[in-house]
Amino acid sequence: MATIHVDIVSAEGEIFAGEAAMVFAPAKMGEIGIAPRHAPLLTDLKPGEVRVEDADGGERTFYITGGVLEIQPHLVTVLADSALHANQLDEDVALAARERAREALEGRHGEIDLAQAQAELVEAEARYRAAQKLRGRRG
Repeated sequence: MATIHVDIVSAEGEIFAGEAAMVFAPAKMGEIGIAPRHAPLLTDLKPGEVRVEDADGGERTFYITGGVLEIQPHLVTVLADSALHANQLDEDVALAARERAREALEGRHGEIDLAQAQAELVEAEARYRAAQKLRGRRG
């Protein structure tokens, strides 16, 4: 089976490097599926899950807060703003972050930067959804 090399990196360092049969990433315009020999593409990523499926049917999941995706026919590079292995997600922490972001948008904390508060809410919602999805896989 054909594979594509995947590198997921962030400012903290390399998160993952390996071969994949398929990669799914949260592009700005919607989720994108990437197979070996995909056409070259460069796009922004929004907060969400990056799923890497190996040739044996196994799957690794990572949570990113955004970044850039570069695709070449035999290489996928995710340059994440920040990234975590899915098992590092804490649903309670994600829920608390979502509530703080909602409160900021409602103006409960004095002066706010509306664009920043909206971005924080989008990121918190994505983190919470990813944590819930992971919990469903464990249960």
